[in-house]
Amino acid sequence: MVNLTTQIGNLKLKNPVLTASGTFGYGVEFADFIDLSRLGGIVVKAVTGKNREGNPYPRMAETPSGMLNSVGLQNKGVDHFVKEIYPAIKDLNTCLIVNVSGSTIEEYVEVAEKINELEKIPAIELNISCPNVKHGGMAFGTVAASASEVTAAVRAVYNKDLIVKLSPNVTSIADIAKAVADGGADSLSLINTLLGMAIDINRQRPVLATITGGLSGPAIKPVALRMVWQVHKAVNIPIIGLGGIMNANDAIEFLLAGASAIQVGTANFIDPAVTMKILEGIEAYMRLYKIQSVKDLVGALKNE
Repeated sequence: MVNLTTQIGNLKLKNPVLTASGTFGYGVEFADFIDLSRLGGIVVKAVTGKNREGNPYPRMAETPSGMLNSVGLQNKGVDHFVKEIYPAIKDLNTCLIVNVSGSTIEEYVEVAEKINELEKIPAIELNISCPNVKHGGMAFGTVAASASEVTAAVRAVYNKDLIVKLSPNVTSIADIAKAVADGGADSLSLINTLLGMAIDINRQRPVLATITGGLSGPAIKPVALRMVWQVHKAVNIPIIGLGGIMNANDAIEFLLAGASAIQVGTANFIDPAVTMKILEGIEAYMRLYKIQSVKDLVGALKNE
């Protein structure tokens, strides 16, 4: 037998396989495909202060080895989540993490305070890649000072596990990671999508209505892997790695680079049962190489 138990801050997970926000709905949508209780955790889609209709269509596009999306955090707001969604998911037998987003620090704080009251939500994932509308639309997560500021503001009102999701659209991911850790994050998840675009040459127009969008899928894995490795060397808090994980081999690479757990995102659109295959693949790898605990894989990259 191998031990897949994973510790992320105060979160004790059954295993290191989680789902990425925005790719797995609220979890219940996948109940017909997999046994949700076998997952290490589910990161539900983003919750904001008020209802958001999202961006105009088209807002998704396939690209070579990946996809672009500009959905725009469509959701019905935190009050709807508390009243309607939470009762439907609170008894799922896995760790439930809510992705929290906002356009101002005040909105982040408002959402975090309300999620803090939900007994069966032990953690939030703070999405700091959203525009800071009070400072000209700059994303909070692209500058160390603002990343630390929003983290500290949420930390002041949120007393459970605080995971902060980092944007890759920065010069130095290690500097952002250190600033967020100093702001009070218990752990980090990285990376969010890379900024990209696609053009329809027949129409001579952008494919997406918003022109640019977030690139995900296998195309971004080398960048994500490099950033996880860099951040692992820069901070002393746990890391959840994501970005182009399509199979168990990909997941194991992230563990070796320093991630304590991983999230599966775009792959869920291709194969709704992929998380179970990744979980079984990690277990098989550990048996093959006689690795007793998954913790022994974390940051075990050799010949650095």
